[in-house]
Amino acid sequence: MNAIYFFTLLASFSLLSCSQQEKSTELSYTTATAGQDPLPDYVRKALNSEPLTDTVVHTEAEWRRLLTKEEYHVLREDGTEPAFRNEYNKNKAEGIYYCAACHNPMFTSYTKFESGTGWPSFYAPIAKERVKEVKDRSLGMVRTEVECARCGSHIGHVFRDGPKPTGLRYCLNSLALDFEKKP
Repeated sequence: MNAIYFFTLLASFSLLSCSQQEKSTELSYTTATAGQDPLPDYVRKALNSEPLTDTVVHTEAEWRRLLTKEEYHVLREDGTEPAFRNEYNKNKAEGIYYCAACHNPMFTSYTKFESGTGWPSFYAPIAKERVKEVKDRSLGMVRTEVECARCGSHIGHVFRDGPKPTGLRYCLNSLALDFEKKP
């Protein structure tokens, strides 16, 4: 009986680890970067083709028109997709993950790893300026939400239980991402 209770409790916390309802605007930053030196040509081209100086702003009506219902729920309403039933959790192809709302390059396959959580996980963003981290105080917890630095869309959360070299786990929603294979 105790084992069943423990595993039920563990599964509940796992599902809640990437969902949220409200957040504060206090920022927290990380020093993590992809760490490749020099960056591969395809990554450098992606970063140079999508400048962060071009902030993307739309009304909620425009976002609803531009995004699918599911994308809107995740990206604009801070929703979470189901674990293990999403497009990029098992993706092993080499390439770049972009914000699905504004095409901001945020993560590469180089930093992706299998976390066992059911969501795509990365140990570092493509460049720390590409993501914004915001304290999230929803569900009776304090977590760090990951937002797109270009359009402010909700991408997922970052936790301090990831692999080396950063020790971070960016737990992201596939619906918040677009993937482009390495050319």
